[in-house]
Amino acid sequence: MLAVFNKSVAKSPEALQSPHSDSASALKDGVLAQHFCSVHPGSVTVNLGSAGLVAYSLEKQNPLLPRLFAVVDDIFCLFQGHIDNVALLKQQYGLNKTSNEVVIVIEAYRTLRDRGPYPADQVVRDIQGKFAFILYDSASKAIFTAADADGNVPFFWGNDSEGHLVLSDDDEIVKKGCGKSFAPFPKGCFFTSTGGLRSFEHPLNEVKPVPRVDSSGQVCGATFTVDAETKRETSGMPRVGSAANWSSNY
Repeated sequence: MLAVFNKSVAKSPEALQSPHSDSASALKDGVLAQHFCSVHPGSVTVNLGSAGLVAYSLEKQNPLLPRLFAVVDDIFCLFQGHIDNVALLKQQYGLNKTSNEVVIVIEAYRTLRDRGPYPADQVVRDIQGKFAFILYDSASKAIFTAADADGNVPFFWGNDSEGHLVLSDDDEIVKKGCGKSFAPFPKGCFFTSTGGLRSFEHPLNEVKPVPRVDSSGQVCGATFTVDAETKRETSGMPRVGSAANWSSNY
């Protein structure tokens, strides 16, 4: 799977930028999407206009960690892996028996966005299994992406020469668009357009970057770890009107 988001939609962490990047423009002329299609024949690309694009393929996938794609009410979601507590989450979100993992993630996000009762970290923490997902809400022009606590699904992110965010389960695809400005997506974390990167395992702690160095000694993006010594500022659960969009707080 692949997603490229314009920096106006999702500003990637500056720590991902390598001084020796040698990156390209992932969005210009659809270069990275074309490369993805050449590597994965039969793949599907969805143009999100000025926001970017998403692409997916059912080829060369791990049968134990299948890829899924769905669009519900202008919310686009790529999902890879499986959820262990599917039945419980279907009941929690009032979904029918035929709903699969990607629909569950979309509904979980909608519950959060439309003033759900739980904070974002708990919404993701409630999803048990091996997974990584990329969600784009075209109505609010917001993204929501996460990886499970053990990092079971290969998942990478980076920024291209223009600062656009690239996400994929294929590190070679990310390297093609981002050069050395990429890293594994931090396990146990979620990233949103407005709230940036946070840990859903340790929501009260800050997440700090640690520079990655390749075999030649050059800085190659950054990994992110939970800083046990630094607490996030919090004002508690916001109490706002029913029309408020909770996703803007996360």
